Amino acid sequence: MKQILINYMKRYSDLSEAELNNMASDVTITPFQKGTVLLQQGETPEQCYFILKGCIRKYTVSESGKETTVNFYTEEQSVTIFNQHGDDQVSKYSLGCVEDCVLVVGDLLIGQDAYDKSPGLETMILKMVESDMGGMHDDFAAFISSTPEERYQSLIEKRPELLKRVPQHQLASYLGMTPESLSRIKKRLGSPRI
Repeated sequence: MKQILINYMKRYSDLSEAELNNMASDVTITPFQKGTVLLQQGETPEQCYFILKGCIRKYTVSESGKETTVNFYTEEQSVTIFNQHGDDQVSKYSLGCVEDCVLVVGDLLIGQDAYDKSPGLETMILKMVESDMGGMHDDFAAFISSTPEERYQSLIEKRPELLKRVPQHQLASYLGMTPESLSRIKKRLGSPRI
C-alpha cells in the first residue's frame, strides 16, 4: 500500500526513491469502516488524509438537517480541511467514509522538525496543495457555469466510477439537483457503460 503513496509523491518531487521510501516509512496507515465519520462539522480539524483505498465524502448539514455533498475523494487523492484563516477554526464540513477505506493519516500541523528531518517535504506538500487548489478552482468554475445535465455528463467523462460507488441521493446533492432530477437525466441520456 505504501507504494501507492510513494508513486503519488513522485509526481510532486524530484527526491530519490530512497528518500521517498524514508518519508513513507514514517506514515500511519489506518483502515476505516464504511460509515465512519472522520471529522464532524463544528470540530477543529487536526488530521489530513491520503486515500489508498476507498471513497470519502465531504458534506455539510444545515440547521434543519439537510445534507449537501460538496465533494467525493477516491484513491490517490488527499483530503484536508484548511481553516486556519478564520477566527473560528472549526470545520464547516464533515468527512465520512462512503466505503471501507485505507488511509494515510497525517497531522495537519506538521512541525518544523518534520521538515528538517525530510528535506524536500515542504516543497512537495506545497506543490500538492497548489495542484489540489487549481483543480478545485477549475471544477468550481465549470460547476457554476453548467446546467445540471452538463454536470452529469462531465461526471460521466471525468469520474464515472462514482456512479457505482456512491448512493444516488449523495450523487444528486453533489451535482446540485434532487435525486428525482438525476433519475430523469439518467433516463433521458441513458446509463453509461462503466
